[in-house]
Amino acid sequence: MSGTVRWGVLATGGIAATFTADLLAMKDSGAEVVAVGSRSEASAKVFADRFGIERAYGSWAELVADDDIDVVYVATPHSAHREAAGLALEAGKHVLCEKAFTLNAREARELVALAREHGVFLMEAMWTYCNPLIRRMTELVRDGAIGEIRTVQADFGFLGTFGAEHRLRDPALGGGALLDLGVYPVAFAQLLLGEPDRVQADALLSPEGVDLNTGMLLGWESGATALLSCSIVGDLPTTASVTGTAGRIDFPQGFFHPERFVLHRPGREPEEITTGPGPEGLTGMQFEAAEVMRAVRAGETESPLVPLDGSLAVMRTLDAVRERVGVRYPADDLV
Repeated sequence: MSGTVRWGVLATGGIAATFTADLLAMKDSGAEVVAVGSRSEASAKVFADRFGIERAYGSWAELVADDDIDVVYVATPHSAHREAAGLALEAGKHVLCEKAFTLNAREARELVALAREHGVFLMEAMWTYCNPLIRRMTELVRDGAIGEIRTVQADFGFLGTFGAEHRLRDPALGGGALLDLGVYPVAFAQLLLGEPDRVQADALLSPEGVDLNTGMLLGWESGATALLSCSIVGDLPTTASVTGTAGRIDFPQGFFHPERFVLHRPGREPEEITTGPGPEGLTGMQFEAAEVMRAVRAGETESPLVPLDGSLAVMRTLDAVRERVGVRYPADDLV
């Protein structure tokens, strides 16, 4: 296909609003938001009025049945990704699905199988991978700018006060720090090193059995290691570093959507690399949206920037971490 790419937004929460605002601000991109769907018609109408969207549906099924939609953006909590994205894929729609991709690797495999069965595009909304600075960093690493990677360090955490009724405390909703925040450090490490050969982890668990504070040590046969952490009870710096045999790359706060990084090499002055000021009013989600539209227009069924096998590998690591720390979701027991 070419020209306009027509989007349907599935869910009406904060992340859906941020993504929709970015889409609408992408001037001359060919993006058009034609419909929004929610389990509540009232919520869908409020969202549609807010963003000037023509159609509002009170069910996911109605949204994915709309023939005018090319791509469905799934913005539900990750506990509903399997159901929501599955509906869209079965309806023959291309899908951009928020991260964490699913609750577990089994659900992720099912979505990938559905996409491949129906010959439609599917991508996890790992906006970090589409960020120009992250892409520049991977180019530098691939070209040997810091030598062979020895260590990766990354963390993501904030200090929050969540009652037992909050979704972040509910195992059925995939609560805890790992799927909301820990997915970023894990994905960052695996972007550079691939799936680890060894996974160690420890965590502080809530009374409900979700992880509040988690530390991970990943290892590869090359000898590389990754020290990663996530928390919803501690304000972590949210930084990342990649150290190799010939240098180091440091990302300041907000490594998962960076505006700059610093390249350190022996005998040279530190080199700060930036993208310059971004378009006003955009948060960074425009990069993943642009990649989806590029791929869909090209007739591709997955993105080389966010390959499905990579998303599956990250989910396997998250499963392994949960196994080590003793976190189980009700969905894990489903066959």
